[in-house]
Amino acid sequence: MPFEPFPVEKPAVLKASTPGSHPVIRAVWGAALVMLLVAVVLFALHAFSYPVVALISAGLFSGGLLAYLVRHARFLSTLSSGERALRAGDLPAARAIVAPLMDLHPAFPPVQRLAGLVLYPSGDPLSAATLLEAAARSTRDRDLVVTLVAAYAALNKAGDARRAAAMRSGDPDVALALGWAELVALGGDRARGAELAAALPTDSPARAAMAATLKAIAAAHRGDVESVRAHLRDAEDRYILLADDERAFLGYLGGVALREVGALDDARTTFTLAMEAAPDTIGEALARRERTHIPSGSDSPSPSSAQPSSD
Repeated sequence: MPFEPFPVEKPAVLKASTPGSHPVIRAVWGAALVMLLVAVVLFALHAFSYPVVALISAGLFSGGLLAYLVRHARFLSTLSSGERALRAGDLPAARAIVAPLMDLHPAFPPVQRLAGLVLYPSGDPLSAATLLEAAARSTRDRDLVVTLVAAYAALNKAGDARRAAAMRSGDPDVALALGWAELVALGGDRARGAELAAALPTDSPARAAMAATLKAIAAAHRGDVESVRAHLRDAEDRYILLADDERAFLGYLGGVALREVGALDDARTTFTLAMEAAPDTIGEALARRERTHIPSGSDSPSPSSAQPSSD
């Protein structure tokens, strides 16, 4: 890939780092504790100077607390900026924001979650799954679970996708990702995937296009070339309403459907178009992977019957 994945593990020296802490802050708090103990000793000795020492201790503690709160607020602001960049589809900006956070706080669940959510659409499902699994020990929000299921589907791990989907079994987007895993990933339950595809929501252009493409894959498993054509055409009718990365991902799935019915040349062309639609995304990465599995110079037995028509 054209970018470096975030490291998942860091040296043990970083484990003491927390989002609001800093060596100077810890030193100030240590000095405050020492001064407090001195004040206690002076009080026990009836020394007249103990109030001054106690005030110095309180001042040091308050100053350290204020610095901690300011630093933590900056951390939360940075985290929010990464979330906004991710939701806006600006993956380069999101990666630039979250990479320093991973350097400083690699074991902090909110950082692991955000890094995983950024890495998956950027085309690194392995690192994304590792980070999201770690973050899932603390939180299992919708975005995390959907992305984790999708990451396992991209990694051809249907069993792990099934396990992750159980965290939020009633979510429609979890069902979409699980349907993909069952229909395409190794060890997937193709019959169960077909059932999921038939019941998927179609209340938005992206969901409708995804559902139609998964139905095309299910039809391809049945050898129903005519239905493959119809479902892929149905998905393509919605492409104008989708972002480039969504079209690239659906192109990858469409290529899988074409490959399954033996239209290898058409599948290769579809994978290539998906790669060109949105470079450095998960759709591009998966389309590239699948294209390499098609033998060069192969001919489709019935390309015209498998390729979605443009009308």
